[in-house]
Amino acid sequence: LSTSAAYPIARFEDCFFFSVQTLATIGYGKLTPNTRAAHLLVAIEALVGLLGFAILSALLFARFARPTAKISFSPKALIAPYQDGWALVFRLANLRNHDLTDVHAIVSFARWSEENGQRHRRFDQLSLERDFIIFMPLHWVIVHPITDTSPLRGLTPESLAASDPEIVCLINADDETFAQTVHAKTSYDKADIVWGARFRDMYLPDADKVAIDLNRLHDFEPVPAPSEL
Repeated sequence: LSTSAAYPIARFEDCFFFSVQTLATIGYGKLTPNTRAAHLLVAIEALVGLLGFAILSALLFARFARPTAKISFSPKALIAPYQDGWALVFRLANLRNHDLTDVHAIVSFARWSEENGQRHRRFDQLSLERDFIIFMPLHWVIVHPITDTSPLRGLTPESLAASDPEIVCLINADDETFAQTVHAKTSYDKADIVWGARFRDMYLPDADKVAIDLNRLHDFEPVPAPSEL
């Protein structure tokens, strides 16, 4: 590669830079750069190009290969009859063909509150009838029983609307196909809370196996409602 066999350093540099150009598939076919600075520039650009391509490929793979939860929530949260009292309920369904496992739900209730003449935003985590299910092949009804310890106890439709409430739900689950954790969330403001209603049944009784009609996820019907919870 070098006609100057008497200069081993130059010989080594020629071999090194030629190997860099070969590994980077630059395609010169020979040592086209004529100076050491030009060789260094080509080597640095080849290194930056390879690293940039690797980083970009990793970012694209991480972005598009990351699993996402495809969960549909009912557009309304209902103040519905529950046992001998009332409850805040809404429901969700898994839209993918595979199951979600180890599904957890966290629901918080935010509203304006006034204490000692000062108005502030208050947040409470709502206790649920069931905040965990082993797997969710179909749908899940989230129920917060309105007991004496519930922050919803004693509210009226007017006082609830005046507090500018927001119900926030966070779902965490394991995707069995990708073996990774997925997340989904939704929220309901005062316009999304229906006072005195219950969801219609989603199950298809005539099906050969247990099945639901996802078109009924949003269906509910009014019921006589109390003036105060």
